[in-house]
Amino acid sequence: MTSSFSNLSLAEPLARAVAEMGYESMTPIQAQAIPVVLTGQDVMGAAQTGTGKTAAFSLPLLQRLLQHENASTSPARHPVRALVLLPTRELADQVAQQIALYAKYTKLRSAVVFGGMDMKPQTIELKKGVEVLVATPGRLLDHIEAKNAVLNQVEYVVLDEADRMLDIGFLPDLQRILSYLPQQRTTLLFSATFSPEIKRLAGSYLQNPITIEVARPNQTASTVEQRFYAATDDDKRRIIHQVLKTRGIKQAFIFVNSKLGCGRLARSLEREGLKTAALHGDKSQDERLKALDAFKQGEVDLLVCTDVAARGLDIKDVPAVFNFDVPFNAEDYVHRIGRTGRAGASGLAVTLVSGSDNRLVADIEKLLKTKLDVETLVLDEVRTERPPSRYTEGRSERYERPDRGAAARSPLQRGGFRPAVASRDPFFDKPYEASPATAVPQWDAAPRTSAVRGQSTNIKSKRKLAALFKPVVPAPTMDLGSTCIELSNDTTVP
Repeated sequence: MTSSFSNLSLAEPLARAVAEMGYESMTPIQAQAIPVVLTGQDVMGAAQTGTGKTAAFSLPLLQRLLQHENASTSPARHPVRALVLLPTRELADQVAQQIALYAKYTKLRSAVVFGGMDMKPQTIELKKGVEVLVATPGRLLDHIEAKNAVLNQVEYVVLDEADRMLDIGFLPDLQRILSYLPQQRTTLLFSATFSPEIKRLAGSYLQNPITIEVARPNQTASTVEQRFYAATDDDKRRIIHQVLKTRGIKQAFIFVNSKLGCGRLARSLEREGLKTAALHGDKSQDERLKALDAFKQGEVDLLVCTDVAARGLDIKDVPAVFNFDVPFNAEDYVHRIGRTGRAGASGLAVTLVSGSDNRLVADIEKLLKTKLDVETLVLDEVRTERPPSRYTEGRSERYERPDRGAAARSPLQRGGFRPAVASRDPFFDKPYEASPATAVPQWDAAPRTSAVRGQSTNIKSKRKLAALFKPVVPAPTMDLGSTCIELSNDTTVP
């Protein structure tokens, strides 16, 4: 079996790109899959995560597509001939970058489309014409419905991390996409784990596939040291701090089960002095890509993430992975710890097990077919102190008071609460005293008189108020019998 890239019959542009990337020896999945894919047969490949599945299907596809290579600027001369489908945006972007590096000395064009980004730049790229299209199923269907992507000339289809696509409900989308493709094509299915659903999918869309298994399905890498520690929810962060300190770990993934828990844990670790970034599905695509880039550049020490980052992300030299929460799906455990110990390097995987996680640990044991020992880590007595902020710095010294023998003083002398004494009116403390029987009621004490003759004494007369205006004097009455009114021309009216 060929074990060196130099012994493969790769074209000169591809061989030069591989040499520049520092590839010398092939991994087992590459050594077995590349020669088979070069012959044009369908492949169903299973390998541990981090063993180079991307190169195993990318290099032979590019080699076979070189016969369609041309320098024409016409989009019609660059139809989609190879389609690579992946479950997550980050994985799609990573695979597209790898394919672009392999094909940089050729005239083959490649593009990537995924959700969470504006469709207009992707549409412009597709309209120019591409031979290799990397996509997530949902966004690819959007472009198909918008007539931006035509797949009637596709010759090669790659389903990478197919089990994950089925887990998150992409089977109807996959069936719709595959219905747009020609019947005569080469289909490649690669995954770190196999399941009965995957085998049924392969039986429906692959024609006499060659199964390549370089390791037992669902097996973890032997270079990863796995540790399980019993921990309460309050001690989990302390264990992370202690392991980072004792092992001298500079960077690590921390996986949690929920998006809300991911954000909370990232903020807590940031307050405790660790450079931390959060990565989960509620983040925008731009925020997720920036967090990944900061982690790759070493600007971030800890990347707290959900299972969004558990599949296929290839970040070199990550020494450790922490499972803050035990995954609900046992197969996700294999993918999580596959982020460390990649390409033969050593790594550490620490899983924090609380009292309610026994069933989940049993599922992992059943999947791995091995017994897992849950250890108890002795924690340091000194708790992790929060670094002073601009609000709390110097506050403790400012309000410190010297001890003056607090045990010997009374509660009031020790500054206890002193209740305020309310002033009391002695009138309200006197007992009730009845009035004498001969006393006349107040309302009968004064005689009642009425100002108007013949009016009841119970009716109160109106008060006389000072007027602010002149009283109106009534006009004198006129006697029409003795007075005449002059109209005109000496005419009188009696």
